Amino acid sequence: MVAVRRTHLKSGFDLKSWIESLSLPDYEKSAILQTFDYCSRHLDENTDDGIRLRKRAAEMVGILLTLHLDLPTLQTAIIYPHVEEGHFTIDQARDEFGPEIAQLLSGTRDMEAIKCLQNISNNEVPEQQVDKVRRMLISMIEDVRSVCVKLAERIAVLREVKSAPEETRVLIAKEISTIYAPLANRLGIGQLKWELEDLAFRYLHPDIYKKIAHLLDEKRIDREAYINKFVSELKAALAENGIKADVYGRPKHIYSIWRKMQKKHLEFTQLYDVRAVRIIVEKINDCYAALGVVHTHWHHIPSEFDDYIANPKPNGYKSIHTVVIGDEGKTVEIQIRTQQMHRDAELGVAAHWKYKEGRTGQSDSAYEERIAWLRKLLAWQEDMVESGSLIDEFRSQVFEDRVYVFTPKGDVIDLPQGATPLDLAYSIHTMVGHCCIGAKVNNKIVPFTYTLQTGEQVEIITQKEPNPSRDWLNPENGYIRTSRARAKIQSWFKKIDREHNITAGREILARELDRHGLDLSKEKTEELLQGACPKYNVTQIDELLAKIGAGDVKINQLINSFETTLKNSRSGEEADREILARYGADETKQSDASAKPLPGKAGPGSEISVHGVGNLLTHLAKCCHPIPGDDIVGFITVGRGISVHRTDCPQFKDLSKGHPERVVEASWNGDYSKGYSLTVIIEANDRPGLLRDITTVLANQNVNVLGVRSKSNLAKHSAVIEIDMEVYNVGDLSRVLTRLNQINDVVSAKRL
Repeated sequence: MVAVRRTHLKSGFDLKSWIESLSLPDYEKSAILQTFDYCSRHLDENTDDGIRLRKRAAEMVGILLTLHLDLPTLQTAIIYPHVEEGHFTIDQARDEFGPEIAQLLSGTRDMEAIKCLQNISNNEVPEQQVDKVRRMLISMIEDVRSVCVKLAERIAVLREVKSAPEETRVLIAKEISTIYAPLANRLGIGQLKWELEDLAFRYLHPDIYKKIAHLLDEKRIDREAYINKFVSELKAALAENGIKADVYGRPKHIYSIWRKMQKKHLEFTQLYDVRAVRIIVEKINDCYAALGVVHTHWHHIPSEFDDYIANPKPNGYKSIHTVVIGDEGKTVEIQIRTQQMHRDAELGVAAHWKYKEGRTGQSDSAYEERIAWLRKLLAWQEDMVESGSLIDEFRSQVFEDRVYVFTPKGDVIDLPQGATPLDLAYSIHTMVGHCCIGAKVNNKIVPFTYTLQTGEQVEIITQKEPNPSRDWLNPENGYIRTSRARAKIQSWFKKIDREHNITAGREILARELDRHGLDLSKEKTEELLQGACPKYNVTQIDELLAKIGAGDVKINQLINSFETTLKNSRSGEEADREILARYGADETKQSDASAKPLPGKAGPGSEISVHGVGNLLTHLAKCCHPIPGDDIVGFITVGRGISVHRTDCPQFKDLSKGHPERVVEASWNGDYSKGYSLTVIIEANDRPGLLRDITTVLANQNVNVLGVRSKSNLAKHSAVIEIDMEVYNVGDLSRVLTRLNQINDVVSAKRL
């Protein structure tokens, strides 16, 4: 039978007397009194707030006692109302009572996320609210005690607002009838479900509630006399057949009566189960034996028979329901169940949960209970969707796009839809992922490509030494789906490849310095490298060299920056003297035609006219690769003649700011027939066949390809391709770029 609680407290409530009346061991009574005293130190218990919160806490304790919950849960119930109203924090409670109670308080507080479910815009779901609800679900799955505390608190609040303004009562009742009562129902906690439903119904439909209550009271005496007689006859019949059973009349709740009247369109007098009896037996076999006795002695109504033992309700409820016709043609509903079924029906998941410390050694049955608990939560969410309280978008973000799986220890892991065992391994810990060599789902070996499903138990098999595979990064293999796992794997290989990249970076740098004629000492080279580090977001020379070796730093740009630094380190006057001395000219006179050119390769300089400097060696700048048709300008270098830049070259702009006196006019002669090399950068969405399509376009345009470098971003499925090519003028380049930009999945193709 549903327990009748004694915690409807009066104004003259005496805390110590009430605690002494509780059926608890003395040490638990002492702990409860100490908890109340602690709360009183933060809020004067003689104030209105103090009296109200003390009564609410006592109500909650009385409610939770009917669920047979442990001492930490009862202490949490006392503390939580004070935490909720900000009289002290969870951290303060942790210091006083320890981590277990702090965790329960945190889980109960997380359930406040429920309030945001009814206040979400129909157009968008804030990510913050989604995260709150996910945390709430995890807390609920991890420890059902926090749910019981919250449900008890809602019942206590419902009792408190009995004399509050109607608007306040209605708002609270709507929230409870829409969210908390369905939750208690799905969890099978009948002890709390009926009171949540009845109290909310009383505030939402006061006239209907009073009418049904009046009809029940009006017939109560006759009904009780009839039930007592029926129970006596039933007990005798069961005893005759050797069936041990407890038989009693059971209370009928007003909300359930009204719901049945609405569902079946019946008047109160037409209800079959206003008169109700319950039979509690020891074994399942006795349930069916008792059913046989009932149907033998009384005629039953076939349409009202339900076997919830063979076909349990979604919330796990089990019982046999039948309606028989007794004396005077009156109907009586009979429920038949075992003691365990009765306990489950009244306490639900609270009857099974493991609360003791050291839960890491949970049995298989405890694991199964967690899965059943999770499924009930998901079913509760479906109830809410049907009632219109959750929009589909929110449901999708919180439930349909997430997977909730369990570790062998019973911990719940929240993952994106489509996650694999490797994703789970990396979500637990980076080294668990690196050392993963296999996985079991529900004790069966599965491949890394297996897609995890909600409610599954997953065990990660590891080895001692980390050994991730590069194949895991290939999206086509389907080993990982989450960006977090992908980033951790990439970080691993980046770290492993670092030494190799540092060595390669040193070789590349030495080769390019030699090619550009920069004969630098080791100390000067390191000084230049250290100076360049901030530009590339690194702090150490080795990090910069590793980036060079990995291709993350363009060596030409680095060399150009070295040259600029070297030039800027000299004064303008010293540089001018060096130039004049080298070319035999003075400041007021142009150098004559017999001026000796600097040694070196002439390159394509013959197609370029540089005005005002005579026969000086010219070369095309490698930073911008000018080609015929580009607007160009010359810059007098130190020791390498005149470098010819495009007028829009960033490197030239930096040089000209430091030494504007070295800038000279330059133009194309118009008599050129050679090809000019340059680099085109293509950014694209990576896909099979992309490089083939690009080279086909280049071949059709008769472009001579000098070199190709590509780099893919597996996380973003993108690619950057650099192509060194030979063209004759700007018109040729423009046509090539136009064709490249027309290729499918090419985002941009532009000249470096």
